[in-house]
Amino acid sequence: MRISTLLVILIIHFYSNAQVNFSSSSLPIVVIDTYGVNIPDEPKIDGLMGIINNGPGQINQVTDAFNEFYGQIAIEKRGSSSNSFPQKSYGLETRGPDSINYNVSLFNWPSDNDWILYAPYTDKALMRNVLTYKLGNELGRWAPRTQFCEVVLNGNYIGVYVLMERIKTNPGRVQINPLHYEDTLDNHLTGGYILKVDKTTSCGIIAWTSPYPCQTPGTGPIRFQLHDPEIDTIHPLQKAYIQDYVTDWEVALKSNNFTDPNTGYKPYIDVGSFIDFFLINELSKNVDGYRISTFLHKQRFSEGGKLVAGPLWDFNIAWGNANYCQGGSTAGWEINFNSVCGGGGEWQNPFWWNRMLQDPLFANEVNCRWTTLRQSTLHDDTLIHYIDSLALQLAEPASRHYQKWPILGNYVWPNNFIGQTFQAEINYLKSWIMQRTAWMDANMFGTCNANQQEFSPNPITIHPNPTTGAFQLTGLPSEGQIYILDLSGKIIMEQKYSSPSILINIEELKRGIYFISLPNFGIYEKIIKE
Repeated sequence: MRISTLLVILIIHFYSNAQVNFSSSSLPIVVIDTYGVNIPDEPKIDGLMGIINNGPGQINQVTDAFNEFYGQIAIEKRGSSSNSFPQKSYGLETRGPDSINYNVSLFNWPSDNDWILYAPYTDKALMRNVLTYKLGNELGRWAPRTQFCEVVLNGNYIGVYVLMERIKTNPGRVQINPLHYEDTLDNHLTGGYILKVDKTTSCGIIAWTSPYPCQTPGTGPIRFQLHDPEIDTIHPLQKAYIQDYVTDWEVALKSNNFTDPNTGYKPYIDVGSFIDFFLINELSKNVDGYRISTFLHKQRFSEGGKLVAGPLWDFNIAWGNANYCQGGSTAGWEINFNSVCGGGGEWQNPFWWNRMLQDPLFANEVNCRWTTLRQSTLHDDTLIHYIDSLALQLAEPASRHYQKWPILGNYVWPNNFIGQTFQAEINYLKSWIMQRTAWMDANMFGTCNANQQEFSPNPITIHPNPTTGAFQLTGLPSEGQIYILDLSGKIIMEQKYSSPSILINIEELKRGIYFISLPNFGIYEKIIKE
């Protein structure tokens, strides 16, 4: 792909005049040109973006051709408290020549047009969000894909960034079917919805307020926002449906018989997702966890129909990076935030988590899941190895980043630790995590015994996937019915099974993305027909 003359001039001007000597990187290089116009909070302004990515282990030169992406974009600043930092985060859309949003695949991710350039300014290890989303995906939950990069904006080097996906229902992101305005009947009305409990500082609008206050001793409200679809595009019947569903769950959770498997809280939710969400927020001691930047999504009935916790989002001041409300302490449960920093104000933890942990079976499931993960994904050695691998990848780019932003050795809100070097920041992160896992090992809720099966978010395997005709499903639970759905949620095939393994032939289906649904077991997986 050829570079425009304008961008070549910008790169040469930058290289010869900028304070940071930047000519190449082991990370992809993102070059953005807004024609000299400052990027506002909103609305998005036009620009051009090129990405140089010669592949893993290869060096990218600023004068190389844009081989990952080159085209028009619209871009704006994003973030709440982070917007006050000198290094800004940006939201951007890829667009075609007619200024209409244009889906592209970046770094072999699923095609979309909505992206984020996150600035890890206050996270001096540069990796807390990347670490969190990596763990979320390895637990079997979708979390945004990430790519470290170095960014040039209007001829100026602006440091290390994380290019990542935005939370939305497009195929390949949150695993629910998109909800269209006309979807007001039957199965289509039941999903998919993405909700959040969050601040309203970034133009957020409260969709409804829970009939119950937050976790005691706090007395503040629990307020829900609609993320996708947003409140100004949702049909009134859809808003009424999702509000009633969530409220019915909260009513069941508050009831005296809340542990009843049929009339209590469990029929409403994907229990395993709530356990995983709890464990990652607690492992990272996320001071923002539960009370803000907290997402939930609702499946269609054909997908399982449950309320699912997640995706994970915004962990830059987690993992020991906050010096308030005991965020830097490796002891204590974050679900008890309201006892530490409670009161009658907003942004307090909902009552859900403490209430579910009053259910002995839920507490035992938490313990079993933690015990299992500590032997694999969350083993100390696994965590340390992954952090070290990221630190090695970032070593040279970090030196340029901190030349541009000379904040090492200085306090940046809300740092709990102030390291003199990048390596000191990495060492602190690793030490903090080791202390945190040890505390959780010693204080975990519930018990796990050999007769209690630990929850698995994805008990089935699909092979091959993609497939040209047939695929094998293994690990199926008991006997039941399998449904194949298209992207609109329409059932196009169904098949009974009575054994743990079955061969399904989809040779007659057109090429594309389909979904396998076992609604009685809350299983919903993607299959690609080539």
